[in-house]
Amino acid sequence: MKYLIAGLGNIGPEYAFTRHNAGFMVLDRLAAQHDFKFNFEKLAFTAEWKFRGRQIHLIKPTTYMNLSGKALRYYMDQYKVSAEQVLVIVDELQLPFGTLRIKPKGSAGGHNGLKNIEELLGTTEYPRLRFGIGNNFPRGRQIDYVLKAFSSEEMSELPFVLDKAGDIVTSFCTMGIQSTMNNYNQ
Repeated sequence: MKYLIAGLGNIGPEYAFTRHNAGFMVLDRLAAQHDFKFNFEKLAFTAEWKFRGRQIHLIKPTTYMNLSGKALRYYMDQYKVSAEQVLVIVDELQLPFGTLRIKPKGSAGGHNGLKNIEELLGTTEYPRLRFGIGNNFPRGRQIDYVLKAFSSEEMSELPFVLDKAGDIVTSFCTMGIQSTMNNYNQ
C-alpha cells in the first residue's frame, strides 16, 4: 500500500516555528523519530518511509501555504496515489491548541491551503488531520496570529502534541481512517 502525507506550511526560517507550520513540524518530528530525511525536489521537500509494509511518501510543499494544492496534485500523480490514500496535515484555528482531529473529508473552513487543494483536486473528499492552534487573537489579526511563533507555554506542550499527531499518521497508514478516527478523535 502507498500513502502520501502532506504537511502544510511555509518555507523559510522566519516561518519555522509558527502556528501555520504545524504540518511541517509533524513531518519533521516523524523524520527525527524514524530516521528518514527530506530532500528538496520539484515543488516540495520529499521523503520516503517504509513502515510496517507500507510505502509512505511525505511532502512539505515549497509553494507556500496558499498554493499547497499544486505540490499535492503533482505528487499524487507522480506516485499514483488516490485521494483516499492522502493525508493532509493542517493548522486549525477552530480547535483549541493541542487538539487533533482526523476526518475523511470536509470543507476548507476558510483555510487558504485547503481551498487551493480543493480547487486543484476538484473535491473536498480527502483525509485531513486538523492540528488545533487555537484562536486567541484580536479581531482582524488572524494573519499575525498564524504567522507568529507558538507561545512559550505552547512550546513546552508541543512535543507531546507532535508525537500524538505522528501516532495518528502511522495509524492512518496501518489501520485506516475509520479505526484512526475511533481511536484518536475525542
